[in-house]
Amino acid sequence: MAKIRTVLNDVGPEGLGLIYTHEHLITYPPAVQKDRDLELSSYECSLRELKIFKECGGTLLVEATTLDYGRDPSAMARMSKEAGVPVVAVSGFNKAAYFPLWVDTTPLNGIADKLVRDVVDGMDGGPYKAGHLKSGGSYNFIHPLEEKTTRAVARAHKETGAPIWLHTEAGTMGLEMLDILESEGVDLEAVVVGHSDRNPDPWYHASIARRGATVQFDGVSKVKYHPDSARIACVKALVEAGHAERLMISGDMGRASYLAGYGGGPGFAFIATKFIPRMRDEGIAAELIDTIFKANPVRWLARF
Repeated sequence: MAKIRTVLNDVGPEGLGLIYTHEHLITYPPAVQKDRDLELSSYECSLRELKIFKECGGTLLVEATTLDYGRDPSAMARMSKEAGVPVVAVSGFNKAAYFPLWVDTTPLNGIADKLVRDVVDGMDGGPYKAGHLKSGGSYNFIHPLEEKTTRAVARAHKETGAPIWLHTEAGTMGLEMLDILESEGVDLEAVVVGHSDRNPDPWYHASIARRGATVQFDGVSKVKYHPDSARIACVKALVEAGHAERLMISGDMGRASYLAGYGGGPGFAFIATKFIPRMRDEGIAAELIDTIFKANPVRWLARF
């Protein structure tokens, strides 16, 4: 049976339950990002948050901090071991605004080779392996360098089998990034289109799902974008359209002010203790919740 690649080892799906598929534990965004609330640099605070996740029933967490966003593989591995929670790391990129110079100067296949090494040998030359790949676009357009990195991700996927997660800025350009991946021969079954609930458009979500990709809602609790009632409505619309197996939900709690471990909130506990109970209250069946938070993530991740 295929396994999930975590920073410590490859694990089978046996015994897994609640899975969060897009979160952040340790991040050091580049200086171009002036909002330092996005920096998660306290090992102890982040460890506390991961322990909260476990206390709430969490069994595996996908960490989404990329090459251009300041990931720390050794800290992730240490944290995973100390908290007793398997953590899936990523290789790849966020968006062009964060790219280091070498993305421009390195040939496309050279970038792909770097991503392959991160998955097969270990991130940045160390022992800890990435378990998925990431690329992204900008708001309502795809920068030429984002097309380059998306093609590099596609080629690394084809060599390693690692699943792909796409960053969309405010839920835009998801379909266009799928076009790029498809042109490289990627089976979209391996692809998740993130931040899709930032664009709460059931037609858009169904269009992603019809192509075989998975829709990711990861703004749960972020009322500044949309109330959770909008997310619940989009969940129901996608299910009613016959795409229950093409949906995953997470929190993307990538700010210190979002995390209880840093003194903020609502933190990793919110989905487990408030959003899932609300899903039940709003008539979403328990077996469907299991599909969204366990079966779909396992199907996406278990490719090794």
